[in-house]
Amino acid sequence: MWTDAQKDLDIQLQREREEFLQPEKDRVKVFKMLAASYIKYMQIFRNLETAHDQLFHRQKRTVIRQVLDGVTGRILEMKKEMVGLENSEFQYIDNILEDLKLLPEDIEVPIPRYFIKEKLEVLQQREKMLDQILLNAGLQTLEVKKPVKAMTFEEAIKMIQVAERARQGRCRAAFMKQIYLEEKRERQAKLQVQMGPNPDDAATCIQKVWHGYIQRKKTEKMREEEMIFLGMSLPPHLKATSISQMRARQINAPQGEVQERHEEVFIKDKLRETEGLDIRETLQDQIGQCFIECRHIIGKFPDYPTEEAGGSIALLSQKTPEQEEEEGWKMAPSNFLSIMEEGNSQYKDIWQNRDKGWDFLQDHDPELIKEEKREEVEEEIRVQVDKLMQQKLENLKLAVDGEKSDKQKKGRKSEKIAEMEEDLTPDRTIDSLYRELVEEGLLIKAKTVNLSDYVGEYSYLGTTLRQVDREPMPSLADVRQLIALYGILPLGSQTVHEKAPLVKALLLAGPAGVGKKMLVHAICTETGANLFNLSASNIAGKYPGKNGLQMMLHMVLKVAKQLQPSVVWIGDTEKIFAKAVPKAEEMNPKRLEKVLPKFLKALKAQDRVLLVGTTNRPFDANLKPFCKVYQKIILIPRPDYASRFVLWKHIILQNGGAITDLLNISCLAKVSDGFTQGHIIQAVQAVLSELRLLQMTRKPLRTAEFVTSLARQDPVYKEEEETFKAWYAKTPLGRAQIRALANNLLWLRLNLVKFK
Repeated sequence: MWTDAQKDLDIQLQREREEFLQPEKDRVKVFKMLAASYIKYMQIFRNLETAHDQLFHRQKRTVIRQVLDGVTGRILEMKKEMVGLENSEFQYIDNILEDLKLLPEDIEVPIPRYFIKEKLEVLQQREKMLDQILLNAGLQTLEVKKPVKAMTFEEAIKMIQVAERARQGRCRAAFMKQIYLEEKRERQAKLQVQMGPNPDDAATCIQKVWHGYIQRKKTEKMREEEMIFLGMSLPPHLKATSISQMRARQINAPQGEVQERHEEVFIKDKLRETEGLDIRETLQDQIGQCFIECRHIIGKFPDYPTEEAGGSIALLSQKTPEQEEEEGWKMAPSNFLSIMEEGNSQYKDIWQNRDKGWDFLQDHDPELIKEEKREEVEEEIRVQVDKLMQQKLENLKLAVDGEKSDKQKKGRKSEKIAEMEEDLTPDRTIDSLYRELVEEGLLIKAKTVNLSDYVGEYSYLGTTLRQVDREPMPSLADVRQLIALYGILPLGSQTVHEKAPLVKALLLAGPAGVGKKMLVHAICTETGANLFNLSASNIAGKYPGKNGLQMMLHMVLKVAKQLQPSVVWIGDTEKIFAKAVPKAEEMNPKRLEKVLPKFLKALKAQDRVLLVGTTNRPFDANLKPFCKVYQKIILIPRPDYASRFVLWKHIILQNGGAITDLLNISCLAKVSDGFTQGHIIQAVQAVLSELRLLQMTRKPLRTAEFVTSLARQDPVYKEEEETFKAWYAKTPLGRAQIRALANNLLWLRLNLVKFK
């Protein structure tokens, strides 16, 4: 699988070099190229993730992880280009899938399993600590027992009578069965006395069983000997040793890691002892030759680069002015192509044709450790050589040119990070801040919900609707994909988060019951992120005043960065930007309005912290500050027919129901048009009570039961859905989409007039 993925990646990289270098004016052609590359990268991503999860060889996993991060980032870059091209977060590529003979499942974003596996122990300890804090603070949610309903005297007598009659019926049935078996045994005994036992039949039966047993043992032994002969299995004495070693490795995994580290240290010390002197002399010769060549070309000795600028590495890699003019300026197309190119080259050079027959355990390769440690030794020696050669350069300048070398100007300091927040809690530990946030209810326990639990079907009519100038509503599968791309993948990988298009804040807008909170918990579950709740209702009365608010946000930001990844959730976030200001200051939800932009500004690319807002009524907020904070907006619609069909089946089975021919799922999906996932869940749970589940074997579920329960709820009416559409059309991306459609219509009309 790894080999196939690397071959596909090599072809895709070659294709990018050929297709994406030249400018292209045809937007339709550009979108098809991007969509095809996006699909191909998604398939490569899926295969690499599976290979990374299944391989045990840690050096191979390191190479795959590097390429995997590169492919992940490239997918996010492709997504950004497609969004900018179509001015829409949702792209409809069902026609391209059909041309490629692929299914929607082939572009489903897989969640890398190493997000959780690599820090499983840390997450378990953190969860245990969170439970203990909640328990000590009296905030741990306990199962509430249902109140016992008192019976009347008549109801109690009736229940006892029913139970007694049932008991008598069972006893009578057992008694009759016993009589039947006794009569059957008597008849068989009389028949045996009359006929007499047959010794030959008994002997034949015994022989048949014994011969079968012996032959199975012989066959098993022959198969084992054949596997040992072919080299596909170990001899018994080696197998016992191997099994014990494997068990010891599993039990003493930390001890194995310590041994590996000792081996690396030993190899590094050995290399420093045997090759260190040669490396030092080679570097000195190269740098000295560079001094001579530079003076010969430009007439003077070069300035020695500072350590921050790279030292002798930068000196040896400098080019002459003629070379600079020939190469010219070139724009880097991606932050991740170089990562993928490097991983692809490393695979070709090291792993593609490497003989792995000697490495039976597939654990690690000592030769690769030598190469890795050799680079570290070279870097350490290079630092020492730089100090020596810098002094030598000053002496050369003084002796040859007669000038004293000024001290190298230090490289310009990196631009000062704007508005670095002052540490308001320098004397407190992260554990104490964590405990306080939990006790105040600001850091909550995320529900265990996977993204795959957000059930929804793919839309197959997106391209068709756009061809007739109708903008389709996104499907739940499209929403699920955006959550994975914007929320889960960047939070799960540090490399991807630092280099991919940065998403600091995400807004989930849609009617009540479409699963917005569930998606927030799914992001935390898939990435192992902490969940902070800064909803207006949750922070009311906590940390009052301006200083209190500043302290609260400082604590949240400090803990979120230190224990990243983290998700900061604001429910009913439209209240923060509401047009009407409430009178009560303590309950004022607008207290976060001015500080949220500063909060986001303090988040940098290296901070895996995501702000997620959820809202049922985004149209109640002032649009300009609202969209300034939430630059990524995902509009979640009510489910369409295909999604409702899948939802009904999934939720009924999940709640213990059984689907028979008497239950028409298609009818339920049709009559539930306008209802959300929350409505369907409530309807199913109302019908499938404990008593109804007990009756299901003799009284199967019927369609009318769920329709009656569903009718008691209010659906999402067409007017509410149109209000959401109208609001989204006023957002920056919505306005850009309307302008693009208007320009396309104008272009078509002009061409039509010209044609006439």
